[in-house]
Amino acid sequence: MRVKTRSWRVWVGIGAALIGVTATTGAAAPPKAPRQDLGPAISAILDQPRYQHSQWGILEQDPQTGRTIHDLQGGKFFIPGSVAKLMSVSGTWDTLGGDHRFTTPVNALGSRSGSVLTGNLAMVAQGDLTMGGRTAPDGQVSYTPVDHTYANDVPGATLTPEDPLAGLDSIAEQIRSAGITQVRGNVVVDPRLFTAEPPLDPLPTPMIVNDNVIDLLTTPTAPGRAAQLFWRPQVAPYQVTSNVRTVAAGGTTDIQVSANPDGTRITLSGTIAADADPVLRISHVQDPNAFARTALIEALARAGVTVAARPVGPNPVDLLPASYPAGSRVAAYVSPPFEQYARLILKVSHNLGANLGICLMAVAAGSHDCADGFPVLRAFLERAGVDLTQVQLADGRGGDPVDRITPVAVNQILAYWLRTPEADTFRNALPILGVDGTLADNCTDCPAKGKVWAKTGTVAGFDYLNQQFAVGAETVAGYLDAGNGRLHTFFAGVNNTQAADFDDFLEVIDDVTNVAALLQQQAARHPHH
Repeated sequence: MRVKTRSWRVWVGIGAALIGVTATTGAAAPPKAPRQDLGPAISAILDQPRYQHSQWGILEQDPQTGRTIHDLQGGKFFIPGSVAKLMSVSGTWDTLGGDHRFTTPVNALGSRSGSVLTGNLAMVAQGDLTMGGRTAPDGQVSYTPVDHTYANDVPGATLTPEDPLAGLDSIAEQIRSAGITQVRGNVVVDPRLFTAEPPLDPLPTPMIVNDNVIDLLTTPTAPGRAAQLFWRPQVAPYQVTSNVRTVAAGGTTDIQVSANPDGTRITLSGTIAADADPVLRISHVQDPNAFARTALIEALARAGVTVAARPVGPNPVDLLPASYPAGSRVAAYVSPPFEQYARLILKVSHNLGANLGICLMAVAAGSHDCADGFPVLRAFLERAGVDLTQVQLADGRGGDPVDRITPVAVNQILAYWLRTPEADTFRNALPILGVDGTLADNCTDCPAKGKVWAKTGTVAGFDYLNQQFAVGAETVAGYLDAGNGRLHTFFAGVNNTQAADFDDFLEVIDDVTNVAALLQQQAARHPHH
């Protein structure tokens, strides 16, 4: 069974461009005996010439009986890519609790006379990943198959429909409802929850609005005319200029983004074909605290609250008190439960959210230093029954050159979840083969559709020496429907291969996905294997 994938969406889940590899000579690999334990279909995939210098790992286990169904280098280290998020998200979930909600308060500091506050408003950042910017009316956190955070690297990225300023608007309306219509002072964001440093990349911040990016959506018009631009969130002093022109149908679509050093002057250039779908790009917010401060002042204006201070400028952290007086809270935005955030991180492979989890674990331990999240994660993994000698991590997303995990360790964290009351919630937070997340476009009409729940991982870059793609890792790990209500845990992946071009790279992704689909079908056909 081979299921072709011809969608750009498969790029989602890239951890980092870490390695280069040596090109093959094009000669056929020496014949190999079929791997009878894996079956001829899987063996045929693994024995292709493209993998003659690569390392495959496959481990499938039945957690109910403890039996190992398939084991190919299960105890060897592999570059995991975003499969590493299984570890970090699990640790954050355990630390905070799946029902944890982030409460971002605003405190009124100074004196009040009627509707006038003589003093300052302080919004205390709490590490809320979305601040209402993805919260649908039913309370679920929205996502698309290719998240907007990947828009500059992954064609096909799209926007969720929610307003990225929704949380700030809610806060502003609460402040107005609290009776404040005038602030004779300033507005300040309190970012003291934690401090993050490299190697975490992207770098988490306590205050996050719209993933700390500006969305830039270009839609074609008529050939020869300027393309249409929509951008959000529109917050001063950010300005966007588009020089993108529409060209004839079938022409080249190539849109580049540039910005000045502080990120507030953004320019788009290039072309878009008249028959092209809208193209999304992003530009990063360089100062999330100043951005959120201005956005809140503008939200207050929309709610009928005036602020004396100039809305644009640096965040005045010198105005922050050592502590907040009792009774000073005048508003708060309360997030959906963390399990919804975990679902977002796992479904779309949200890198910022995964790294943020390291910082939130540190905060839970009483530290402001994100590095102190790793001992918390280590202690959790040990309690969860993960062999720590088989895990190396320097971030939460699976994008650091240090990151290595064995298939054994991956199966151990997956088996842990099956012993918890939230087993089904966690499993359904993973991408589902042929249904959603980073597996939405794989296996859409094969027998395994909807029967594999798994996190994907990709580590890829460009080999300039040989002018080809270097694929450090293509991995997938999760659960297989083994029939009769049973689940198997599994890891399947390949490290250190190459692809002549993008279509060839898609073949590698197809191969890994097909291995997972074949494992599921084997498990369902042989329930007592």
